Amino acid sequence: MSKIPPKPWPTGLADPVEPLVCRVLAPNPSPYTFTGTQTYVVGEASGPDCAVIDPGPDEAPHIDAILAAVGKRTIVAIMCTHTHRDHSPAAAPLAARTGASIVGCAPLVLQVDGPRSDEAFDTTYEPDRVLEDGEQMCGTGWTLTAVATPGHTSNHLCFALKESGSLFTGDHVMGWSTSVVIPPDGDMGDYMTSLEKLQARDDKVYHSAHGAAITKPRQLVRGMIGHRRQREKQILRLMGERARTAADFVPDMYKGLDERLVGAARMSVTAHLLDLGKRGLAQCDDEVWKLC
Repeated sequence: MSKIPPKPWPTGLADPVEPLVCRVLAPNPSPYTFTGTQTYVVGEASGPDCAVIDPGPDEAPHIDAILAAVGKRTIVAIMCTHTHRDHSPAAAPLAARTGASIVGCAPLVLQVDGPRSDEAFDTTYEPDRVLEDGEQMCGTGWTLTAVATPGHTSNHLCFALKESGSLFTGDHVMGWSTSVVIPPDGDMGDYMTSLEKLQARDDKVYHSAHGAAITKPRQLVRGMIGHRRQREKQILRLMGERARTAADFVPDMYKGLDERLVGAARMSVTAHLLDLGKRGLAQCDDEVWKLC
């Protein structure tokens, strides 16, 4: 995980990242969001319309910055990759101010309510249209296709921009850190399958919700798959030494970890353990995990 770079950060500015895309950084930096959530405005700068991807937190200065980046264009769709609280809450107020439709991932209802280490889910999210894998939103000179990528959350989508070969990856693949997979909604098996799905694609660049653009996407995804498989081998080895609770794995697996991220590390280990359990490689008895 990269350290947060020193300020100043370009918060609130329309930063062009390619001819059809500009980026607006929200003022919500944290150990989970890096310098903040990056909202993307997609469409010709002088065109009649555009789409807004991951509008971010419901903060008036950020919403004003998005509208300034949009300018005189009509927002065809406000598109959300998933419903963590740093991604989708601004969708409703932005829709109210512009009349735009909210389109993208499905709403999410957690069946288990408990403490979380990751960003909480946005319970206000109400899409006008849910996109299935392969469905498109189109405007003047731009086409965005939904790519279903469950794992980080069960409702996570990426969006592929046909005209440039770019992929907006939300939190599935980020430009600064590996994604946190937190049960019960996050699923490590689904996450790995989604990584393999992206590995098979030929996208030219990834624009993630946090961190710099990823210019060698297949190389990065290959490394992420290898990293997760290495973590799995590490867990199996440690279980072979003795039975452990999920928390017991963390000191041996994450040396020098920021104390604020210990909970997230424990839940990531739990996600691996649950996946190993589904595959018949591990079993749990009263929160203690051991090899089958």
